[in-house]
Amino acid sequence: MRLTAVDRQAAALGLAPGMALASARAMVPALKVMAANEPADQRLLEKIADWCDGFTPFVALDPPDGLLLDVTGATHLFGGEQAMLDRLRADLKRQGFTVAGALAGTALAARALARYRRGAVVPLGADSDAVAPLPVAALGLDPISVHAFRRAGLKTIGQVAHRGRAELTARFGAGMVFALDTAMGRAEVPISPRRPLPDYRAECRYAEPVTAAETMLATIKLLAERLAKNLEERGEGARALRAVFFRADGSVRRIAVETGAPTREPAIIERLFREKLDALADPVDPGFGFDLIRLEAERTEPCQVEAATLGNDESRAKEIRFLVDRLAARFGAHRVLSLQPRDTHIPENAFAAVPAQYAEPMRQHWQRTRTAHEAPRRPLRLLSPEPVSLLAGDTVRLRWRHVVHKIRRMEGPERIAMEWWHAPIDQQGAPDRDYFRAEDEEGRRFWLYREHGIRWFLHGVFA
Repeated sequence: MRLTAVDRQAAALGLAPGMALASARAMVPALKVMAANEPADQRLLEKIADWCDGFTPFVALDPPDGLLLDVTGATHLFGGEQAMLDRLRADLKRQGFTVAGALAGTALAARALARYRRGAVVPLGADSDAVAPLPVAALGLDPISVHAFRRAGLKTIGQVAHRGRAELTARFGAGMVFALDTAMGRAEVPISPRRPLPDYRAECRYAEPVTAAETMLATIKLLAERLAKNLEERGEGARALRAVFFRADGSVRRIAVETGAPTREPAIIERLFREKLDALADPVDPGFGFDLIRLEAERTEPCQVEAATLGNDESRAKEIRFLVDRLAARFGAHRVLSLQPRDTHIPENAFAAVPAQYAEPMRQHWQRTRTAHEAPRRPLRLLSPEPVSLLAGDTVRLRWRHVVHKIRRMEGPERIAMEWWHAPIDQQGAPDRDYFRAEDEEGRRFWLYREHGIRWFLHGVFA
C-alpha cells in the first residue's frame, strides 16, 4: 500500500505520494490515513472541469489531478493572460482547493510549469527557455527513464535537449523525444475537449450574481436574440439548445430543449426554456446567485424563411409544431408521440408511434378503406390479440374476459397472410389469419380472427 496524496503538514514532515505506507508510518507513527477513492476523485475533477467551461469551452481532463485549458482568443475577456490565470486560481482557492497553474504555448509545457514553476506565464515562443531549467521528471516520463537520466548526469530538460536526437531515440524511444519536442515548443498536440463544442454560443456575465427566475429567463431571451443574428447570417436555425448556469460557488447546471423544426425566434426559445424550468423535478437552485449564463446551439439545420401565402395552413402547422415543442419540453420528447402509417397490411404493424419532434414527413398517407355509408372495416380500438372462446349452437356465443356475448351477426372471413419476407427468423412460418366482424345482441361489435381454423382471438372493438 502506497500514499497517493498528502496534505501540507504531511509534506512538511517528509512524506510524499508514492511512498510505502509502512515507511510513512515508521516516520510518523501518528499518521492518519484514509482509503483512496479514485471514482470520487474523478467526479470531483469533472465537476471542476464543468466550472472551468465558464472560461473556455476547450477543457480536457489531465488525470489524476490536472486540467488542460486552451484559452486561445479568450484571455482578453479577463484582462489578459496573467489576469485570467490569477482569477482562475483565486476563484478555485475560494472554493477550497489548492491550485497550481501556469500558461504556456503548449499543453505539455504548461503542465510542467504548473507543477514546478507555479503562476508562470510564458511569452509566445519562449517555451524552450522557460522549461529548460525544470527537472526531467517534469516531462511526465516513467520512473525508469527518469532514473536513467539521473544516472547519466542529465538532471534538467535543457541538458537532455542538448543531446543528440538519434542517441535519445535509440535509448528511450521516439515517444520520449516527441514529449521533449512538445515541452520545448517544437511540436504540439491539440487537446481534445471533454464536451462537443456547440455550433453557436452567447453568454452574459454579471458583476453581481443574480437569483431571480425572471432575470434568468430575460437573459436567455437576450442571448437568443444574439444567436438569432448569427444564425440568420448563415441561413440556419437551432434544433437543440442548451442553457448553462454557472453559480457563484462553482456549481454548474445545464438545461437542454429541442425543437421539431429549425428555429431562431427568441420568443419561442424563451418560452421553451420557461416550460422546461417549470417542469423540472429538481428545480434550478440559484444558491448565492449565477454570475454567468450561457446559451448554446448544439445542433443546427438550414432554415429558410418561407414566403407568406393567402392560406393559413402554414400558420396552423407552425402552431402545432410549437405546441409539440412546449409539450416535449414539459413532459419529455418520448411522451409526445405521433402515429405514422407503414406500408404493411398486418394490423398491429400498420402504424408506428415515434416522438413527434423527430417525425419525418410522411411518404404515404392514411388510406380510406370504406365508403361514406359503409360500416367501419377496422376497429376503433386495436388490442393485443386476446384468446377467446367461440361456442357454436342455436346461438353463437363469444366468451371474452369471463363474459359471454350472444352473437347476432357475423361477417367474414377476410384472410390476412403474414409477411414472411419481413418477419424475423423466429416468427417465420406464422399462420395466416381469417378475420371476422361480429355483433352481439346489445350492439357491441368485435373484430376476431381464427388461426389454423381452431384458435380464436379478439383483436379489436369497434365501439
